Amino acid sequence: MTYLCISASDSSNQNLIQHFKECIKFIHECRLHGGGCLIHCLAGVSRSTTILVAYLMTVTNFGWEECLTATKAVRSYVSPNFGFQEQLQEYEVTLLKEYRAWIQQEYGKNPLSDQEDLQCLLSQQEEKANQQQGGLRETNWINAPSQTSSQPHTTYDSSCSHSRWMNR
Repeated sequence: MTYLCISASDSSNQNLIQHFKECIKFIHECRLHGGGCLIHCLAGVSRSTTILVAYLMTVTNFGWEECLTATKAVRSYVSPNFGFQEQLQEYEVTLLKEYRAWIQQEYGKNPLSDQEDLQCLLSQQEEKANQQQGGLRETNWINAPSQTSSQPHTTYDSSCSHSRWMNR
C-alpha cells in the first residue's frame, strides 16, 4: 500500500492548488495500475472533495461545478469551503488546460471511462432533480406539507456500471 499525505488545513486561506499536480499524479497512477485510491481528510467534506474534483476536472472535459455535482451524486454531503471553491474556479481558468495536456503527455490516452462515468452520474442527478421538482409541484398543487427524508447512502441505477470506481 502506498500513501500520499499532504499537510493542509480546512481553512479558506489554505492553498490547495499547490498540491493539485502531486495529488493528480498519485491518484491517476493508483488507478492506472489497478489499485484503489482512498482520498480522505478529517470529515471527507471539503479538502478531499477539492482534491477529487481537481482530479476529475483533469481527466475529463468537465468543469469544476459538474465534477462537484457528480461527486455529490456519490457522496451527497460534500461541500468544499468557499476558498476551495474559488481555487477550483481559478484552476479551471488558469491551469486546467496545461494539466490536461500534461497528463495526456505523461500517461497517454486515458484507458479509464471517467468521462462516461461522470456523464452518467450527472444524468442521474439531473433526473433525480427533475423528479424531486415534479414531486414538489404536485405537493404544492394539493397544498400538502412537504416531506423529506435523508439517506446516508445513495443508491445507483445499474446503468452507471462504470461508476464503481467511485464507490470503492
